[in-house]
Amino acid sequence: MNRRAVWCLPVLFLLIALLAPSAPRASDHADPLNLTDPNANITGLFIFPKDDQYVLIFNVRRALTNPKPYELSAYEYVVNIDLTTPVAFDSAEDRARYGGTIPVPEKLHPDVTIKVRLNDDTSLKSIAYNGLKDTGRIRTFTGVRDDPFIFPRFFKRNVISMVMSIPKNAFPESQQDFILWGTTYVNGKVSDRVGRSVRSQLPRFPILNLFEPKDQVAKLTKAKDFLDKVANFFDDKKEWWSQALAGLLEFTFQFRKYDLAPDVMIFTTRFPPVYPNGRQLADDVNAIQCMTGDCLLQELSYIEGGWPRAVVNDKPFLPDFPYLAEPFPDSPERVRTASIWPYLLPVLIVFSLLIRGLVEIVWRTLRWLWRKISGKFGRKSGRTTGQKPVQA
Repeated sequence: MNRRAVWCLPVLFLLIALLAPSAPRASDHADPLNLTDPNANITGLFIFPKDDQYVLIFNVRRALTNPKPYELSAYEYVVNIDLTTPVAFDSAEDRARYGGTIPVPEKLHPDVTIKVRLNDDTSLKSIAYNGLKDTGRIRTFTGVRDDPFIFPRFFKRNVISMVMSIPKNAFPESQQDFILWGTTYVNGKVSDRVGRSVRSQLPRFPILNLFEPKDQVAKLTKAKDFLDKVANFFDDKKEWWSQALAGLLEFTFQFRKYDLAPDVMIFTTRFPPVYPNGRQLADDVNAIQCMTGDCLLQELSYIEGGWPRAVVNDKPFLPDFPYLAEPFPDSPERVRTASIWPYLLPVLIVFSLLIRGLVEIVWRTLRWLWRKISGKFGRKSGRTTGQKPVQA
């Protein structure tokens, strides 16, 4: 095995680990990758204008059906808004995919932060605004509501919602461009992030959870370069399975050239407020996103939901504040208790025994060959020199 093959072995183990859970894995509804803390999981970020207000919705805790309480004291939910980092709109491709272009992503920073803490019954415990004016006029709602994500897997499921109706004049006068992202902190440490809806749900994007938006493009660039080399290595080999692995990498994990953008939500008043320019509750984000690449969730909505594909929420939205539909009744949540290890352990034991047997056979064969070769050359050497074997 050459050095490049050895270098690629860790990638194989990584792929096995990533392929084990079912897709989609990640923000919106499935991020972090290993969802051991459901209350930290961000399921959606929305912003849209309504009369003289901007409506901001931040949802967490996917697939919720359990009744209250939820033990939320350790969690802080934060919406970050950058009002000053430049946004460009001259690229039609970036506008269609991201809502715009951020030329200097390393300058991303929050000019406004909204920090929310909830009581265990999802009522508001505290909310802190930084960078906004006239905050006393901000209308808030917190509580359990129907999940507004148009996706069959999460129909008849609830989320914990935080809704804010913010007067437009709370922002600087003539403010047009907004860059948003959300963060969950657990005991002061980052647990989950969300920017443009659905993006980090894709299997190739767990890296987005690890870094602040200002650092993401640099990290994505390095990761793309590494995975490109790995995919090219396997694709360059003659074996069919090596080329198949390259194809799997390309489709599922390899970064696209258009991925090199920070995971934030761009909203501007320059254009109509339809995803990806912000996000409204009724936006069919999977269908819209599929038109510019990344159709995984669009396909899954057919697989799990049938024909014709659902294009509206499973409950009608409310015309007025807090706009989200009423929650579905409480019901027992599915708890997976069976483990895969009882099935894997016998296979691993048999496999290890086979490997041990193969190693033993190879070792005995090599030792036998060594004895034969040593004996043959030893006798030949004695005949050539005329020496006699030394007797004890």
